[in-house]
Amino acid sequence: MTDPASTVSMSIPHPYPGKLIIVEGIDGSGKSTQLLLLHKWLESQGHKVFFTEWNSSRLVKDTTKRGKKAKTLTPTTFSLLHATDFASRLYHDIMPPLKAGMLVLADRYAYTAFARDVVRGVSPRWVRKLYNFSVRPDMAFYFKVPIDVAISRLLGGTRGQFKYYEAGMDMSLSQDLTESFRIFQSRILSQYDKIVEEYGLITMDATKDIETQQNEMRALVAEALKDYKPKRGTHGRRTVFWRRFDLPKSE
Repeated sequence: MTDPASTVSMSIPHPYPGKLIIVEGIDGSGKSTQLLLLHKWLESQGHKVFFTEWNSSRLVKDTTKRGKKAKTLTPTTFSLLHATDFASRLYHDIMPPLKAGMLVLADRYAYTAFARDVVRGVSPRWVRKLYNFSVRPDMAFYFKVPIDVAISRLLGGTRGQFKYYEAGMDMSLSQDLTESFRIFQSRILSQYDKIVEEYGLITMDATKDIETQQNEMRALVAEALKDYKPKRGTHGRRTVFWRRFDLPKSE
């Protein structure tokens, strides 16, 4: 019998009983805030929810951090490290709860690589092929925001200044950190426009107030989940999986 995990891809719906909902957008779009609010709301509705975020796998997180600190990452190396991180999280953090019938929320997904890596000079076809093992999300939201609004939000918060790589300083776009961020992230916005058309992401107006955006997001998710019923699934023992997330970890 063929293992379903060996046949999933971005081009076809996944076979698992759970649902995968992801958010995309440039830094300062407010996507993380909206996903956090959605997470709390879904739990209040009685759903079992698991959350994961970009570049958080312990497998390569330290390596990526050291490379960034030393400023030695080439575009291809950057892409491969993030793909390794994503693969680790997909198979250890995303697919198990999907198989157990849970709702999985992901702050950034493979589309982030499709946008960032291409802007850094990686081939669009190559990076899409690299991530072809990905599970296709059941819902993918793109929070679209003008670059000036994103900059104002980030600099007006507690951050103070942009980080080296998020500003694209490795690409020598400008000696000024803010101007480099503007150029780099504007190019990413252009790639997102192509990704939305190619993969059918749901575009959200991220300039609206937080409550309005959240109400719109909840309405879309509620409609998508109207026939969703959590079930045991046929891909493994669920009781062991629940224990993995519900018991506190010892220090």
